Amino acid sequence: MPLLECRGLSRRFGGLVAVDAVDLAIERGEVRAVIGPNGAGKSTLFNVITGVLPPSDGEIYFAGERITGLPVHRVIQKGVARTFQLTHLFPALSARENVRIAAQARHAGRWRLLAGGALFAATGAAADAALELMRLSDVADVNAGLLSHGNQRLLEVAMALAQRPRLLLLDEPTQGLSVEETDQAVRILRDMLGSGGLTVILVEHDMEVVFRLADKITVLHRGRVIADGTPDAVKANTEVQSAYLGGLE
Repeated sequence: MPLLECRGLSRRFGGLVAVDAVDLAIERGEVRAVIGPNGAGKSTLFNVITGVLPPSDGEIYFAGERITGLPVHRVIQKGVARTFQLTHLFPALSARENVRIAAQARHAGRWRLLAGGALFAATGAAADAALELMRLSDVADVNAGLLSHGNQRLLEVAMALAQRPRLLLLDEPTQGLSVEETDQAVRILRDMLGSGGLTVILVEHDMEVVFRLADKITVLHRGRVIADGTPDAVKANTEVQSAYLGGLE
């Protein structure tokens, strides 16, 4: 059984069909890239899966359970976390506190009046572990707003990891990074993914990043899936080559 399954998933905005009858099955432990040009429906697909937007048609199943139309907080509670194209941080708080707050958002004791020190200790430990995975331990006490852009992008991944998701959606994690920052981020992400167990859907415009990280690739064009398979199979697909005039975005 796939960890995530989308069946005939569509999202319309008036007469615009942003996501058009998408079928998608993500196996446990898989790293799946979703690629396509601007306007292909990649971020809309993420928003529908995570409950930011309700689907117009279709169904979503997570670990065999129907989650179609659930609000964001319920989807998060099921074990889904995501990052965004634009970094969402608390700039005046330290990197560690940003991650600790993210961990607290999904902690079982977050609403207990007497949780107190136990909750703080547990979420602090989760924050430290996530920061270490993203190699940010040495900047844990630095305010997030003072970090380099590359470290801010990695910090957002750490915030998602601190929620201990079963499925992580990464929305253009290397956007705006220099060549050197991108290479560093990819190496860190590969090491993190190599630690085992996490299932990832990656939206990314940099094809070198995609080919270095993804096990499989799904190609969207005008909201529809036009190719789905291994990186080598997608590269050789004539419809993909035609849609992108010899080059993928």
